[in-house]
Amino acid sequence: MPDEPKTLDPAVRPARTSAPAATTTQPGAAATAGDSPAPGPARRLTLGLVTVGLVLAALNLRPAITSLGALLEEVSSDLHMSGTVAGVLTSVPPLCFAVFGITAPRLARRFGPAAVVCAGMAAIFAGLLLRPFAGGTAGFLAASALALMGIAVSNVLMPVIVKRYFPERIGSMTGLYSMALALGTSIAAAATVPMTDALGGDWRVGLGVWAAIAALAVLPWIPLVRDRDRTATTPAGPQAEATATSRAAAGATVRPGAAGATAAAGTGATTAAAPRITRSRTAWALGVFFGLQATGAYITMGWMPQIFRDAGVPASTAGVLLAVTMVMGVPLAFVIPRLATRMKNQGPIVVALGLCGLTGYTGLFLAPSAGAWVWAVLLGISNCSFPLALTMIGMRSRTGAGVVRLSAFAQSVGYLISIPGPLLVGVLYQHSGGWGLPIVLMGSLMIPQMIVGTLAGRDRTVEDEC
Repeated sequence: MPDEPKTLDPAVRPARTSAPAATTTQPGAAATAGDSPAPGPARRLTLGLVTVGLVLAALNLRPAITSLGALLEEVSSDLHMSGTVAGVLTSVPPLCFAVFGITAPRLARRFGPAAVVCAGMAAIFAGLLLRPFAGGTAGFLAASALALMGIAVSNVLMPVIVKRYFPERIGSMTGLYSMALALGTSIAAAATVPMTDALGGDWRVGLGVWAAIAALAVLPWIPLVRDRDRTATTPAGPQAEATATSRAAAGATVRPGAAGATAAAGTGATTAAAPRITRSRTAWALGVFFGLQATGAYITMGWMPQIFRDAGVPASTAGVLLAVTMVMGVPLAFVIPRLATRMKNQGPIVVALGLCGLTGYTGLFLAPSAGAWVWAVLLGISNCSFPLALTMIGMRSRTGAGVVRLSAFAQSVGYLISIPGPLLVGVLYQHSGGWGLPIVLMGSLMIPQMIVGTLAGRDRTVEDEC
């Protein structure tokens, strides 16, 4: 992977000596006392652009899905979709994420992560702009797939961008963009129906409005497209190796479990490990955990408004209930990653979130309208398994190159696993004539999610297992 920067493992800590050892700073790393000077104005500007870009990108990673969920009944009726076809439509997001997400590492190596995210935002804009003008189901699906392709590659590269530019602040930066993602998700769910009504009641206008926000997300990434060359070459080569050598000469100490994680050995180690990530039990557990939480999330985003509407809740209120579910991720998506990075084992968080989901689905089965607001809150807490999974991706590998591969592997495997869920819910709903069986399916998936999430949360890295 020639374009990946060779970074010093944060596990390697230089011992204090009377003579300071020469060091270099990782791209985007925060300066620490006795390590290196603070980044210059140009670097601070770059980090500022990355921060703004992360927030705007995250705001656009879900409106293509939740805005459709709020208007699914109108879209299905106008395009003459059956319940099964509507189920296929709700399964398109994870399908696109699995198919296109796996291409993200190769594209990032060739063009740089920032350039790929910029192109992803442009694809989201184009897809959302074209989708309302589709004359039939096929065109609607094609335009949706274009937007989802941009979401897919951006999904995979968000942890990579954080690891590259903010290696010392993985928890806080993951929380920041996860919070923005939840905010964009909830706003789209709550505002789409009222906005559609205010603009004349045409669902095409209500869906097309979200293209404007996607256009804004392209802008901060444009100046970062050419940042690839500098971030790829600055810490690499003899300078990085000299840094590792000087740290070793200064008496560097290594934390337990981080043996062999030096910059000089990093390139060979990560290259050798590349084809063997499938041998890591942690990688598989993380992929399955990601898949099960994604299944619940996309079933919720695609079908929850319809569940409430069929229970007698007005359409606008059903959209607000979905927004409540999504908005729970705004504060929790910032708190949970920071908490997770301070714990050696994230299993307790996994179980707590899973129990909230199990309780929410039970209530949705027994009294969907009477306790609607409570169930929406509990399911919103449960959906915070997503930022937790992203945080664990950053924690389960030592290097930026490892995070790229682990992110692509876990998300691609996860989204493949999640594809049948929304489709199966649509089929069960159509053939059973109610929501009993689909809700039982949703609730039962929380049990294996808690099991594999606990396995993925153990204190180890994929490099150890590969």
